[in-house]
Amino acid sequence: MNSVNLENAGRRDFFRKTALAGGGLVLGFYLNPADSAAKRVAKPSTISETAGFKPNAFIHIALSGKVTLISKQPEIGQGIKTSLPMVIAEELEVNWKDVVILQGDLDPVYGSQSAGGSRSTPTNYEEFHRLGATARTMLITAAAELWKLPATELIAKDSAIHHLASGRQLNYGKLVEKASTLPVPAPESVHLKDSKDYKLLGTRIGGVDNPGIVTGKPLFGIDVKLPGMLYAVYEKSPVFGGKVVSANLDKIKSLPGIRNAFIISGGSDLKGLLPGVAILADSTWTAFSARKQLKVVWDDGEAAAESWAGFTAKAKELSTQPGTEILRNDGNIKAALDGSVKKVDAAYSYPFISHASIEPQNCTAWYKDGAMEIWAPTQNPEAGQKIVTETLGIPKDKIILHITRSGGGFGRRLIPDYIIEAAAIAQQVKVPVKLTWTREDDLQHDQYRAGGFHFLRGGLNDQGKLVAWHNHFVTFAHKVIKDGKSSLELGSGANLSGDEFPGRWVENCLLEQTPLECNIPMGPWRAPRSNVLAWVFHSFIDELAHAAGRDPLEFRLEILGNKDVIPGTGKQDIPYDVNRMKHVLQHVAEKSEWGKKTFPRGQGQGIAFHFSHRGYIAQVAEVTVSMEGKLKVDRVVVSTDIGAQIVNLSGAENQVQGSVIDGLSALMFQELNIEKGRIVQSNFGDYPLLRIADAPTRVDVHFLKTVYPVTGLGEPALPPLAPAVCNAIFAATGIRVRQLPLLRTDLSWS
Repeated sequence: MNSVNLENAGRRDFFRKTALAGGGLVLGFYLNPADSAAKRVAKPSTISETAGFKPNAFIHIALSGKVTLISKQPEIGQGIKTSLPMVIAEELEVNWKDVVILQGDLDPVYGSQSAGGSRSTPTNYEEFHRLGATARTMLITAAAELWKLPATELIAKDSAIHHLASGRQLNYGKLVEKASTLPVPAPESVHLKDSKDYKLLGTRIGGVDNPGIVTGKPLFGIDVKLPGMLYAVYEKSPVFGGKVVSANLDKIKSLPGIRNAFIISGGSDLKGLLPGVAILADSTWTAFSARKQLKVVWDDGEAAAESWAGFTAKAKELSTQPGTEILRNDGNIKAALDGSVKKVDAAYSYPFISHASIEPQNCTAWYKDGAMEIWAPTQNPEAGQKIVTETLGIPKDKIILHITRSGGGFGRRLIPDYIIEAAAIAQQVKVPVKLTWTREDDLQHDQYRAGGFHFLRGGLNDQGKLVAWHNHFVTFAHKVIKDGKSSLELGSGANLSGDEFPGRWVENCLLEQTPLECNIPMGPWRAPRSNVLAWVFHSFIDELAHAAGRDPLEFRLEILGNKDVIPGTGKQDIPYDVNRMKHVLQHVAEKSEWGKKTFPRGQGQGIAFHFSHRGYIAQVAEVTVSMEGKLKVDRVVVSTDIGAQIVNLSGAENQVQGSVIDGLSALMFQELNIEKGRIVQSNFGDYPLLRIADAPTRVDVHFLKTVYPVTGLGEPALPPLAPAVCNAIFAATGIRVRQLPLLRTDLSWS
């Protein structure tokens, strides 16, 4: 719990505040002007300190009636800066046109402020309803006391309190003075709106930053400018973990416009401050230009011996040996495979890829008087603050972190390496410093989606039913030292759960994995783990369905079976709602007219589903493959179950369509080759992203409204795309895709 001054609180008030604060957000920070805790409310500089109604850290209503809502989560393009304030505004019964949204800086008063794993909505949704409803209740109470009427006769509507019987009304600005004197009501006395009465939620609301984006307003980290600011670049070894031996610093310092150049020794943490050379200049262009003349002698270290070709050969060798970790071992896999009427063996592989967000990593830092002020496009501001404290020894309370809008993140900006680089440079020069990575830095020093190798065997009985499943996953790991002992720690997104579908469904199932040591930085990439596991498993399921001569939809429904919920059993321990998945699978089949169309050779449909990040998603892809092997995705149909309420319909559709585009881009083009410990690709010329000509002609999005809790949508719609497209390619051509990206497979047919 964050520290709150409770010396003068009564026993009931104490328990109310502490219980709510312990709930994980900020309800414990409902404020009465008499509370000394009022000083804890974060006050963005654009909010006036004049009188107003501040029932909690997220709402400010001015005497003019202007309503300011704070968005605490980082905005990285997922629309959270619009959608979460919409929840407060719905309960507050305020006109959206009267609302101003401000980005909150990092402050413990807001609770957790990271944005990753599609958790922002499910973590905050119910609490934000209560934030708005509590403020509404206090405004109604204020009007009731002023009019000397029962509160039950009053309603809130259109930023005002109305007495319907008399026609009287008071806008919120007229009530803030009285409301500010009222105690915060007990949670049990606050009633939330019925969803049937929502006016805002479920409608289409444009992003609050959209006008600023299209008119070029300085919203992003890369736009930050401060008086007297210097512009920095940071050169690291092209081999991960390499160290600086020497550099021609005198030459660099003599160049026009260069203010300083120095070596930072750094450490060995691939997610932290690595060794490198900093150059500071009067402009970014001057710094970039000087960098071209920088000559560094590097100690490459052991990583220089690594290559993708070497990893591939080693993985094949390891696949013939037992896995080092058994994740699930049900039944008797050997006997089941030996007794199968049909057996299918397949090896699937996928490369390391980059996040390639449109805004390269950047950060502005200013060290003065023992304190560090930071402006960063980050998904994880707490991690940024923590790494500065641990690396530079600056106390947490001496670090101010401003969260700027990010030009894309996809998990990349959860890792604060670029923040600690800027802070370390700023600490040495003690003037504002803006560090900007080049596109080459971004591709060659990313926290990559891990590559992987899956060696699969499946068995079918005489009725074409799946009776055996074996997967040996050779994955990537880093050597770590803990308690004086060396071990291999799997990279982010490089692990396999024993519960992964169809692990809990097949009677004879062996899931094992073997780590392959590497020195490649790895980090979460949109829908970590699921983004590749869905492709592997749902492609192989499709292989088995065709081997059995079964309809791929019918085959999947048979595997899912008739149980309502499959309990979790592995480390993840996540239950799986079979009915929800069958519902979306049957729905997408209906909407895509699965099995009702006749396709000529070169055209086909593919189907896939996946459960990840609390969302149940199924997709059907329709493709055309020319005889020369040119792929066109004609249509993607998506059915989603993410709970009882879509917050912002416009944003939700954008997230699903963006997932389809992002997933298709990774499927078709993206790969990073590794030679001598170096990433070979350097820019979009040799790391292509999806162009509009390759985008699907249609993406049909369907949301199934269910009774389940609301969850996020930034990630769960991505995983089924790749297997749906690859299964459609097989239906169209008979060619099975087992290696990513698609450009590695010849799709031509005759």
